[in-house]
Amino acid sequence: MSESIPPAWKSVLEPVLASEEARQLGGWLRAEEDAGKTVYPPRGSRLKALELTPLDAVKVVILGQDPYHGPGQAMGLSFSVPEGVKVPPSLRNIYKELEADLGIEAPVHGDLSKWARQGVLLLNNTLTVEAGQAGSHAGRGWDAVTDACVSAVAARREPSVFILWGSHAQAKAKRIAGLRDGRHHLIETPHPSPLSAYRGFFGSKPFSRSNSFLEANGRGAIDWSV
Repeated sequence: MSESIPPAWKSVLEPVLASEEARQLGGWLRAEEDAGKTVYPPRGSRLKALELTPLDAVKVVILGQDPYHGPGQAMGLSFSVPEGVKVPPSLRNIYKELEADLGIEAPVHGDLSKWARQGVLLLNNTLTVEAGQAGSHAGRGWDAVTDACVSAVAARREPSVFILWGSHAQAKAKRIAGLRDGRHHLIETPHPSPLSAYRGFFGSKPFSRSNSFLEANGRGAIDWSV
């Protein structure tokens, strides 16, 4: 694995990345790139979510499926794109719900780093993708890494919110200890993509619901402006 583990996550990920599954993943990724395939996000950005949001700072986890697969889009944060890149449809719908929920006007850019720096872990289930091929790296070994991250957040005593948009994210719910005793709060809705947003994502108020839970548990609200 060519990525450097952010210090705050080392105790969680070092055992996972030392496993045979992780070694196979690293070898397979190198082989794909050596064969001339373009992999997003680029090396050095694949653990960006963990870099910007240390484990002890996590308040909210937003799980995505896999990175954007278009040129210049993926930046290592779920649903986020760098400034200057056109805001993708799913993120436009997230912004629509943000405005309906909290009255925050839709930003002109798609960089969600401000959320990440406040404790919103923007984690994709699969952390790489082949250019132009959505879902192409699913089942290759990233699940072990992201399962460990979700489990580590859930194991902490501090209450957190887990926002699972769509069936792929909701499959991670079994990794979240502390739901039955009310320590953590789970928000599950359809995915914000144009194909499913009208089936229950719009009107779900995930931002105000998250802040209500965080404030009630003494953790402080997120400033959801971007």
